[in-house]
Amino acid sequence: MPTELPKAYEPKDAQQKWLTFWEQKGYFHADPANPGEPYTIVIPPPNVTGALHMGHALNNTLQDVLIRWRRMQGRNTLWMPGTDHAGIATQAVVERLVMQTEKKTRHDLGREALVSKIWEWKDKYEARILGQLKQMGASCDWARTRFTLDEQCARAVRETFFRMFRDGYIYRGKRLVNWDTQLQTSVADDETYTETTKGGFWTFQYQVLGEHDLHIQFSTTRPETMLGDTALCVHPDDERYKHLIGQLVLQPHTGREIPIIADGLLADPELGTGCVKVTPAHDPNDYACWQRHPEIGIVNMMNPDGTIAAGFGEYSGMPRDKAREATVKKMEELGLFVDKQDRDIPLPYSDRSKTPIEPFLSDQWFVKMGDISGRAGIGPTRDGRRDFREGEILPRAVRQDLPRLAGRETRLVHQPSTLVGPPHPGVDQAANRRPR
Repeated sequence: MPTELPKAYEPKDAQQKWLTFWEQKGYFHADPANPGEPYTIVIPPPNVTGALHMGHALNNTLQDVLIRWRRMQGRNTLWMPGTDHAGIATQAVVERLVMQTEKKTRHDLGREALVSKIWEWKDKYEARILGQLKQMGASCDWARTRFTLDEQCARAVRETFFRMFRDGYIYRGKRLVNWDTQLQTSVADDETYTETTKGGFWTFQYQVLGEHDLHIQFSTTRPETMLGDTALCVHPDDERYKHLIGQLVLQPHTGREIPIIADGLLADPELGTGCVKVTPAHDPNDYACWQRHPEIGIVNMMNPDGTIAAGFGEYSGMPRDKAREATVKKMEELGLFVDKQDRDIPLPYSDRSKTPIEPFLSDQWFVKMGDISGRAGIGPTRDGRRDFREGEILPRAVRQDLPRLAGRETRLVHQPSTLVGPPHPGVDQAANRRPR
């Protein structure tokens, strides 16, 4: 009896038929004992923050092309699948879901309940991601599927981290970072975006000590950070202020006596009053100024959650916005308020929590790149530039970025989330040791 062909091609029928056939036959399972030169691809594990998109489809199709090509050539191939916990990002997604559905924060929920919900999310989206890959026909060795928090993966990470720390490639130090006060973690530069928001431009004045009724004016868009001021700064060639360089002013909120310094890189005599406040722990430009003038000191006036730290009197414990109102009010009461203008302010936001970024002084882990870049084959050429091993294929962006990183320190911004503990129990005790 003749077989009637369907009028239209049904991809779902074909996909399920061949997917089942391939898995039953074990065509994609790798065995080290098999003949042929090994050829391995470890899949860039998709984050369990959500389902796969077109970018994943393109990337994994290209991997599948390569692995099938090598398999047909007789190579002993392994394409290893897996998913990534994406700690902070997944936590942020789950927290938003809990707020939308239950009107609760993670603090309302509690750690154990939050962790449970994160694992539920992981199980749901990991199954969806792996199902999407299978429906695409990805020829992975599904028996070797891994999750980045599997015990063997976590053990390998801890061991590698500890070895690199022991050998002086990883160390910890305080640096100014992009801080997400909602998730209480640092985020990389490429995980932020800038939006123009309505803000203010305040002008205040500090009293110059030892001078009768003499004040010096400065402007700021963040009055609450006056609590962390350690200096005022003027341009060394600005005739208006030359006679004041080296003198002290009174910071009225804290009672600190802070110096007037000269720094041509920070102060612009043509901008505003020509005098700027220096808050090294809460502004990248001020932080760079402090590195040039370490004698002015550095004061962290904020907690990781964005409230004012202990030791600042009536302001301690206030959220940033309330501290802004209180510090401005104090300056008005003292007769030190000069002016306020409404301005559009470019404000950086965290791409994870969608909340404003706070420059924040924090303990961070770093990788010493010099020796590692040499091992990776990024060596100096005769004209002093960096080059790569002959025959190596690298995307243009990678070629441009790796030489820039070579020979410098690179910050590890993959911070632990609620689900992940410290990197190694023996590391914290000696964490501030510099690399050899």
